[in-house]
Amino acid sequence: MSDFSACWPAPAKLNLFLHITGRRDDGYHLLQSVFQFLDYGDTLRFTPRDDDLISEREPLAGVNWESNLIYKAAQLLRPRARRFCGVTIGLDKRLPMGGGIGGGSSDAATTLYALNHLWDCGLNEDELAALGLTLGADVPVFIRGRAAWAEGVGENLTAVDLPEPWFAVIYPGVEIPTPKIFCHDGLTRDCRALTIRDFLAGAPVSNVCEPVAKKLYPAVAKAIDFLDNTAPSGVARMTGTGSCVFAAYPDRSSAEKAVDRLPAPWRGFAAKSCNRSPLLEVVK
Repeated sequence: MSDFSACWPAPAKLNLFLHITGRRDDGYHLLQSVFQFLDYGDTLRFTPRDDDLISEREPLAGVNWESNLIYKAAQLLRPRARRFCGVTIGLDKRLPMGGGIGGGSSDAATTLYALNHLWDCGLNEDELAALGLTLGADVPVFIRGRAAWAEGVGENLTAVDLPEPWFAVIYPGVEIPTPKIFCHDGLTRDCRALTIRDFLAGAPVSNVCEPVAKKLYPAVAKAIDFLDNTAPSGVARMTGTGSCVFAAYPDRSSAEKAVDRLPAPWRGFAAKSCNRSPLLEVVK
């Protein structure tokens, strides 16, 4: 892509389930999950500068620029640049923060991909994924760009081929800090380990973070109940550590109808799931 001021996608993801099978000595949780992308997300623009600044086009409300994963990703890549001249980064933010659909991690991954091209860093996918992991456990899945079975702290990925239904996704108006869920005494941390074959064969799965989130944030429980009553499957689930919840629908129309019925102040969207990230269509 030669026009770096054009839009670069930073798609949302869903955790179709999330189990915790144990804990490492350093306190990090050992996870099992499946990630799948959506054809909906943030978009970023990267405009070269004549100086060496990494700047934002417009401040994101409530987020310090130097604490933003976009800025951190750019700074992480800066020492690898062979054509560094600074950049102004614009963000069209559609994904809610603290929603568990990967907004910040996806933005970081897209930044690494775009600046790897713009600055002629020459890094391959494995090298970008390794850098991304230092920013967060979810970043590598966005770098890899393929629906994946995840283990470890979320960094051990195996591509999987999944059905691609439409989803209705609800943001119930609360932002959930991940540490608040992972540090809670009521969190289940001893799930039986599954295999990919188990999952694909229909083994029972859940999101173990969901009961904690529902207890701490009643709006999450209400959103799940709402989708349970509208989804053909009758199964709604929270993604990641929340707060967004989702349910599958057979087509676009039925997913959009569910979103159209949302009560205020909830927000939501309908999106098609995809096993290949929209980002890969830009960088191929």
